Amino acid sequence: MAYRYWCGECSYRTPWLSESVGEEQQTDHYARKHPGIPPGGHVEVNRGNPDGGSGCLRIVAIALLLLVLAAACRR
Repeated sequence: MAYRYWCGECSYRTPWLSESVGEEQQTDHYARKHPGIPPGGHVEVNRGNPDGGSGCLRIVAIALLLLVLAAACRR
């Protein structure tokens, strides 16, 4: 799973990250931009593939490469 933390004070949000890294980035943001205010906002959870679904693309690319290699060997 991947997590995206949203600031409760402004429009800042972290990229999709692991839970611990996202929380750390949000805490750092609050320390820099909103000193003295405890971190707040909300957390968005991506329960799907955190890499954006590129696994399918890799499989298709490998299959296409194998097809091209097979065609090249027949000539």
